[in-house]
Amino acid sequence: MTIPKPKDYISAIHAYTPGKAKADDGRALIKLSANENPLGCSPHASAALAAQAGGVARYPDPGSGALRAKLAETYGLEAERIVCGTGSDELLNLIAAGYAGLGDEIIHVRYGFSVYEIATRKIGAEVVMAPDANYATDVDALLSLVNEKTRLVYLANPNNPTGTYTPDSEIERLHAALPSDVILVLDQAYGEYLTNDGPAAFDLARRHDNVLVTRTFSKIYGLAAERIGWAYGASGMIDTLNRIRGPFNVTSAGQAAAIAALADQDFVVKSREHNTKWLAWMNDQIASLANHGLRAIPSAANFVLVIFDGAVSAETADRELIEAGYVVRRLAGQGLGHALRITIGTEEENRGVMNALRAILERAR
Repeated sequence: MTIPKPKDYISAIHAYTPGKAKADDGRALIKLSANENPLGCSPHASAALAAQAGGVARYPDPGSGALRAKLAETYGLEAERIVCGTGSDELLNLIAAGYAGLGDEIIHVRYGFSVYEIATRKIGAEVVMAPDANYATDVDALLSLVNEKTRLVYLANPNNPTGTYTPDSEIERLHAALPSDVILVLDQAYGEYLTNDGPAAFDLARRHDNVLVTRTFSKIYGLAAERIGWAYGASGMIDTLNRIRGPFNVTSAGQAAAIAALADQDFVVKSREHNTKWLAWMNDQIASLANHGLRAIPSAANFVLVIFDGAVSAETADRELIEAGYVVRRLAGQGLGHALRITIGTEEENRGVMNALRAILERAR
């Protein structure tokens, strides 16, 4: 008897694995594994969510018109060149589906966001992975892989899971060397954590037909549960994404909460300042553990990637941190089995996880 079989390239996909929130025995853990905002979301966004409770029987605005207008006002963009999605993940997947397929190639950096590989494989395109430069983007390595089959280049900036930042000059150099029919996707999920908020990326997308910038409300805005993302680019790409996205892909509550969150930039500033302070503190703490073989990769995001080169492995530290009540992110499936990615949490969480890590290292002496 035969049974339905998926396409071979679908079977080759390793499903996205989210950060854990509980121990294997069901015990609740302090979650520092998913890069969520430890301050939550703006109280105005919470109020907007609550106010939508009575309207669940009605479909949302299919084009997210009011949200796009508020995004345009906040970021100095053109509303007609913005599209909203079910998180930026939907848009990262759709840009590949709209412009690539069987026999095509899509490039991303070695330690890039795992959704890029999934988006590539699900349309039957070939994954091309560029070598890194000490966990950061190597523009020359990316360019050396571009050929007549290349359709997209994905680049997260700041990068996830490494936190590294590629300067505007290098992004400009990368784009200038790409063929005009190859799309440069600048994934800026952590863009609001930059002091200058990454305006150069938007400017590049405004000036060229082959640059798409993606953003999300899941990080600094603290609306991860609502799954709201957006993209800015040339009208041709926005039209393509609108053709193939879900027709009611952002809920009414999500749209209302996002608009309220955009109006509360004081909360964004507060979140950025909290992150800047505690990221620096975390880096200092890790530097003080250098004699245990630990080092931090310089980060421009809301997390730090810690490399373990000493007597205690990342696997051991991960397991023992869970026993101590903390869950961080070990990404062995992405070639980072020797590292842990730790989200910046509240003051109490940051101090607690570093004390627990220090104790683990000291016990192993």
